[in-house]
Amino acid sequence: MARWLWPLVGALLLLEGAAALSFLHHRYEELVQALFRVQSQCPYVTRIYSIGRSVEGRHLYVLEFSDYPGIHEPLEPEFKYVGNMHGNEVLGRELLLQLSEFLCEEYRRGNERITRLIHDTRIHIMPSMNPDGYEVAAKQGPDSNGYLTGRNNANGVDLNRNFPDLNTLMYYSREISGPNHHIPLPDNWKSQVEPETLAVIQWISSYNFVLSANLHGGAVVANYPYDKSQDQRFRSHRRTVNTPTPDDKLFQKLAKTYSYAHSWMHRGWNCGDYFADGITNGASWYSLSKGMQDFNYLYTNCFEITLELSCNKFPPEEDLERQWMANREALVAFIEEVHQGIKGMVSDENNNGIAGAVISVRGISHDITSGDMGDYFRLLLPGTYTVTASAEGYQPLTVTATVGPAAPSLVHFQLKQEVVRKPTERKASGTRMNNKALQKKVVPRATRRGTQR
Repeated sequence: MARWLWPLVGALLLLEGAAALSFLHHRYEELVQALFRVQSQCPYVTRIYSIGRSVEGRHLYVLEFSDYPGIHEPLEPEFKYVGNMHGNEVLGRELLLQLSEFLCEEYRRGNERITRLIHDTRIHIMPSMNPDGYEVAAKQGPDSNGYLTGRNNANGVDLNRNFPDLNTLMYYSREISGPNHHIPLPDNWKSQVEPETLAVIQWISSYNFVLSANLHGGAVVANYPYDKSQDQRFRSHRRTVNTPTPDDKLFQKLAKTYSYAHSWMHRGWNCGDYFADGITNGASWYSLSKGMQDFNYLYTNCFEITLELSCNKFPPEEDLERQWMANREALVAFIEEVHQGIKGMVSDENNNGIAGAVISVRGISHDITSGDMGDYFRLLLPGTYTVTASAEGYQPLTVTATVGPAAPSLVHFQLKQEVVRKPTERKASGTRMNNKALQKKVVPRATRRGTQR
């Protein structure tokens, strides 16, 4: 079937029968009850876990969907949604609760598309990253909520300005031809971040996430990295500078997937702003420092975009059903985007998985690494690529891979160990490198207006 037909077919599948959903705002206790209700209704394909606590001690709960909850299956990609990072931007929180109920109900109904998605993907849904801020905003309610009321966490910190600034390190590294991926964190980073930020960083360090979106409000647009411009002087003058990543075309495609599956985002004119195709490069909109989106791309294997979903940050309850219908297909279609590009196993000659192997694609200066089991996932657009796998102590291996428009291509690598010759052998071959120098010769480890993201 032609790929362009899938959004239509997918929408029809979702319309086979919609679950009886509750379109209400959920305070913290009600949110927890809703999550555990879903888990009790679909116990064999869900799991609830907490990644930590907020400043005021509220759990940061995640609901996982998988045919083997709690277990990473080799070659099955990890996906995540994060909502309510800004406490007063609440639509994402409610949409993720609706999505959780919907996935469970449609799985129970035998919806083929949803069943396949849950069986082939490990989906992690965090409805609220900032439950403390939400409670402040919720006390005001939709009618009298201030534009910034409840935006920050309980310590008054904007969580989307609280991640380690890896962009600055990346821009400096680029000037000296250094890496722009898997950038190490500063030694004192834990003392500079909030409990919610710390929990998220440890979370994304523990799971090999491949694709992600964080849900915001105040505009209607799909925003992709980089968020931070290299020249910050433009920020004060409200000038914009497009700041693309090495994966810019891929990010645009990911953003358009959501925008065009959304009922009106793709039209461009929303909330008094215009964004062609309903998407924007973050820095081209306005420059943002220490954001979660760029951090995912620069520190992990995860490709994340930011979804601005409503002009009204705290929409009234009577608008929630309309918003759910507008976003339902887009939320599902975006998860499906995790299944593109190439994936495979990196192993040694005894078929043991090699963790931390570097996967490089010629012409795209951004590498990813294999997970603990040796499996890797590299999102790519359709085309033919030259791909290299390398790992410390092994000979690198380069292959040609062709990516189609549908399922990811399987590309496995079996690496041979490097042969370290004895000093006498090196002398006989005329090599002047001494043993100490040879031990150092290892393969390097790659790694608006009206709103504020």
